[in-house]
Parts: sequence; structure tokens; C-alpha cells
Amino acid sequence: MENKLQVNPEKSIRTRLIRKIVTYTFLVLFAIVIIIPFYWMILTALKDFGDLTVTPPILFLPFSRWNLQNFANAMEAAPYLIFMKNTVIVSTLATIGTIFTTILASFAFSRLNFKGRDTLFFVLLSTMMIPGEIFVITNFITVSDLGWLGSNNVSQTYPDALKALSFPFMTSIFYIFFLRQAFRQIPDELYYAAKVDGTSDFKYLWRIMVPIAKPTIITIIILNAMGTWNAYIWPNLVTDNENYRLVTNGLRTAYAELSGQVIYNEQMAAALIVTAPLLVVFFLLKKYIMRGVSRSGIKG
Repeated sequence: MENKLQVNPEKSIRTRLIRKIVTYTFLVLFAIVIIIPFYWMILTALKDFGDLTVTPPILFLPFSRWNLQNFANAMEAAPYLIFMKNTVIVSTLATIGTIFTTILASFAFSRLNFKGRDTLFFVLLSTMMIPGEIFVITNFITVSDLGWLGSNNVSQTYPDALKALSFPFMTSIFYIFFLRQAFRQIPDELYYAAKVDGTSDFKYLWRIMVPIAKPTIITIIILNAMGTWNAYIWPNLVTDNENYRLVTNGLRTAYAELSGQVIYNEQMAAALIVTAPLLVVFFLLKKYIMRGVSRSGIKG
């Protein structure tokens, strides 16, 4: 009986080694798949126009052949500052709306007891299984009925364009679930003590729960702002005025010759300029993202 319970040390070490090799191999391959498109964007941004059609393609570009003029041309070829201003405004409006709705909904689903609470939350959570493109149709009908897209006789105004661009990013079931999990980790004793002292639910939410869940809220702010910044399909649908475009859809059509041929090196240079702020924000605030994720562990 004792022999059957004994574990072979060599077999155990071999098993752990194989698991590590498989895990790190998968992670390396996954990282390569993610890095290759980004590397190709940087490489294209540094090439001359003639280098774009070279066969076989250039996979490594010496420093002496870097064409940094592409970045200057990219800034001049499109109203880049207008695109950036629109993107910053829309990201700010969407983030404020998301934080407001997420905090209130998360508090309701984590602390308030009302009939059908868990059933309603399950129904909302199940909508995460529906592809986001499906909601584009309903969102488009909504903003159209609200008159934010203009009409045959009235052109779309800038405030209406900002509202139409921000609308679908002002709520997220995933963020509600994310923050709800953080709220549920706050001890119930704090809530009961606050109620004994006569504290209202609204005051308890903003003075106790929100400060405690600050890392998670910061994570939501960062992720939502990045998602709005990268939006492409929705901005293309709700406005065709060049002065109302965001950086993503604005850069798509800005760098083309009269013949219709896209100047890919300048377009990639512009894309790199647009991506740079997101990378800076991520590396500066990544500790808050990781802290927010760790504090929002799954709790039944």
C-alpha cells in the first residue's frame, strides 16, 4: 500500500518541466502573433514609398534607410489635430458616462436587495454572448430616432455628432460585472455599521465603496478610454463629416493620392503616432490595471 502512494520524484520533475515548456512555448508563439503586426506597422512607417512594393518584402530596415519624413508628411496630409481633439472629447464623454452608469449599476447588483435582482443580472450578463456588431444596428436606430444624425433638410451639428459618437460607449455589462465583483469583496460589516450610523445608501456608495474600489475604477477608466480611442466601425456609421471624424476612421481615408492609391507608409506613420499615446498610458498605468484585476477576483 505504501509503495502505491509513493510519488516518483523524477517523474514529478519531468511532468513539471514538460508543463513549463508547453506553457512558455504557447506564450512565446502568442506574443509573436501579437508583435508581428505592430512590427510591420513600424517597419512600413519607416520605409520609402518605393520600398513598399519590393519583392521579397524588406523584413529589416537599416537605420540609414529610415525615412522619418513620413511622420512629418502624415501630420500635414490630414487635419490630425482635429481628429485628436474629437477623439479626446468623445473618449472623455464616454468614460464619464461609463463610470457613472457602472458605479450605480454595480452598487445595485451587489448591495441592494430587490426582487429578481439575480435573474436580471444573469439576463444582462448573458448579453455578453451576443456579438457587439449586433448592437450596432439597435444603437444606430436609437441615435437616428433621437435626431443626432441630422436629416434631409438639417445637417448634423457638432454637438449631435459628439453625442452620437459617445452614446454606445457609455455603458458596458462587462465593466458592471467587473466592478460588482470588487464591491462584493467589501465586508458587509462596513455596510451594516454605516446604516447603524444613519448613512444613506448613496453616501455609503460614494464615501466608502468607491474609494475602496478605486484601483478597479481606474482600470475601467483606462480600458474604456482605450476602447473608445480604437473605435472604427461606429464612427464610420454615424458621421461622414471630415471635421467630426475620430483618429481611426479619419486616418483610413486621409492618406491617398488623387489616383486613389493609398500611401501606406504615411498612413502607418500616422497610425504609429496615434498608437503612441495609448502605449504611454498603458506602461505608466499598468500597475493600476493589474491591481484592479487582482482586486476584482471572482466571488460567488
